[in-house]
Amino acid sequence: MATLLLLRHGRTTANADGGLAGRQPVELDETGRAQAAAVGERLRSVPLAAVVTSPLIRCRQTLELALPDADPLVEEGLIECGYGAWEGQPLKKLAKESLWPVVQQHPSAAVFPQGEAMAAMAARAVAAVRQWDARITAEHGPEAVWLACSHGDVIKAIVADALGVHLDLFQRIVADPASVTAIRYTPLRPFLLRLNDTGGDLAALAPPPRKRRRAARAATSAADSDAPVGGGAGAGR
Repeated sequence: MATLLLLRHGRTTANADGGLAGRQPVELDETGRAQAAAVGERLRSVPLAAVVTSPLIRCRQTLELALPDADPLVEEGLIECGYGAWEGQPLKKLAKESLWPVVQQHPSAAVFPQGEAMAAMAARAVAAVRQWDARITAEHGPEAVWLACSHGDVIKAIVADALGVHLDLFQRIVADPASVTAIRYTPLRPFLLRLNDTGGDLAALAPPPRKRRRAARAATSAADSDAPVGGGAGAGR
């Protein structure tokens, strides 16, 4: 199966001010723009079969700076959680709300006033990336790499699903601005290849040279879902 790179947008004015942006049209600040440009330099070593994005402007701005030659396709399933009446509020104020401990300790039960349930956010985000992954694998082959630009809680929910852990544990996962997380889905299980990578070399995630793909596919197709006992030799090719 193809390899998914999850890119969180760069830092926004709301992030810097300690507010909850939600689906409001907040934009990248100076730091966020620099982060987007920097992650673009790292992504140059990885040929991307497709780029998809949340419709919100902070994700589109991140891709314009990181991957100026890309033509991102909008995926509504990757949009930020609908925080409803919480949107635009300072996090310090929200921390005093009765719903806050639920969001922290039992997010699968959290439903935001006039907004979305966190469980619904997780379900539609996971469905979106799995559908895209199957489509890209069918069109470009199992060695393809593709990228999805989204939001912190959305990425954390997708990672929790990949790890097979309950949504109530997803607050243990971190997805910093402009970080890259890599997941490879297989018929039996997903593999988390990178998590919250904000400075590492991404070249190891690139597809193998075309002349080596057929041999590699024949050697591994029967065991794509197996984890190497002892940890294996890593992603180097």
